[in-house]
Amino acid sequence: MSHPRNPQSLLTPAMRQVLHGIAKLGRPPLALHTPDQAKRNYAAGAGVLEIEPHKMARDETLHIPTRDGQSLRARLWTERMQAGLPVLIYYHGGGFTVGSPETHESLCRHLAHLAHCAVIAPDYRLAPAHRFPTAHEDAVDVLAWVRDHADALGLDATRIAIGGDSAGGTLTAATAIAARDHGWPLALQLMFYPGTSPTHMPSADTFGSGFLLEKASVDYFYGHYLSDPRQRQDPRFSPELASDHQGLAPAWMGLAECDPLVDEGVRYADVLRQAGVPVALEIYRGVVHSFIQMGRVIPEALQARQDAARALRHAFTGEQP
Repeated sequence: MSHPRNPQSLLTPAMRQVLHGIAKLGRPPLALHTPDQAKRNYAAGAGVLEIEPHKMARDETLHIPTRDGQSLRARLWTERMQAGLPVLIYYHGGGFTVGSPETHESLCRHLAHLAHCAVIAPDYRLAPAHRFPTAHEDAVDVLAWVRDHADALGLDATRIAIGGDSAGGTLTAATAIAARDHGWPLALQLMFYPGTSPTHMPSADTFGSGFLLEKASVDYFYGHYLSDPRQRQDPRFSPELASDHQGLAPAWMGLAECDPLVDEGVRYADVLRQAGVPVALEIYRGVVHSFIQMGRVIPEALQARQDAARALRHAFTGEQP
């Protein structure tokens, strides 16, 4: 994907105003934070630019066992008390280091409302206490558990989609590969600006400073999650490197134009298409990484949610997108 010499000129007025407001706060670079500080700061700011969460008929806490004998907390939301709803498992973003179901609650509730489905958001384990491949294994274990317990939860085990943003998009892509290998059908893999490649691409330099997510921040997160830089070559971290992408679930991908990761998303969409996987790709112009959580101030965030929900409804019911 080609990029202009003055990438700041691409920003929408609303996006430029948000970035200006963030800059005025004068916060130190993320790399100067401890992981605990980063977790607290991210949690404190996650809902500032969000819409009011939609009211849900069901708001439950689940406890999901993992392969190593631990238990993950997860949130379940549905707008209607209706049996047999399809379900989206949503893996939150945060560089494998920050975030929780609560930081993405407004987004998840909105998707449940728009897509007429249940949303389950797992609190998968985070770095640096839990390094690669723990988050990936947790993501796969959650999918396995939901498949096995959907009936008991009043959900439709034959209509399961997975999705996520940023690191959650990476988990989605890698979990979709694991699902195919296990013979677990998925209705859709839904990804907002995922990281999918083992190395930085040109967009990481073009948008590497001054566009919210910085190139140095990406390295900060990956440094906490990976025990060894060579793990970037593992397909569970870099799904692009999987030996085979044939037979994967259809994909919907929403990217931010002014994002260090945008080139990775475009290339992964091409990789999937070349393997015969149906892919719908949307690039939202003039916005930055994490825009999807800015529903109150960035119109493109609401548009992207509408587009994603339309893809989910089509995947679940055959409704034309």
